[in-house]
Amino acid sequence: MVARVELSAARELFAGARVARLATVRPDGRPHLVPIVFAVDGDVIVTAVDDVKAKRTRALTRLANIAAEPQVCVLADHYDEDWSRLWWVRADGIAGVRGADADAVSLLAAKYPQYREQPPPGPVIRIQVEHWTGWSAQ
Repeated sequence: MVARVELSAARELFAGARVARLATVRPDGRPHLVPIVFAVDGDVIVTAVDDVKAKRTRALTRLANIAAEPQVCVLADHYDEDWSRLWWVRADGIAGVRGADADAVSLLAAKYPQYREQPPPGPVIRIQVEHWTGWSAQ
């Protein structure tokens, strides 16, 4: 059976995913897509700039894009060779960039052991989800 996912199920699938893709808009209107690790608290998604995964700079394109255009989209999905187990959930919302955010870091550390050992210094992106959309093959 192919069906849209109910709101509560969509949030649960999304929250349980280990990685998602964050889409922002460049100043010239082109999309910018990056994989992120994240945590969910109700209708808020948090992700942070960390030192665990190598980066050339903390002045990331996604941060500049959000400052100029805060509308973002985050997509989590599950692929399986058994296509009856496929699903995806998209969260559309408004993002903001903050400096230190102890609550966000706590949420991230609860989900990812790497952040317990080396908490992300930030900045933190907080996304207020305005719309959840999902699909599941089951």
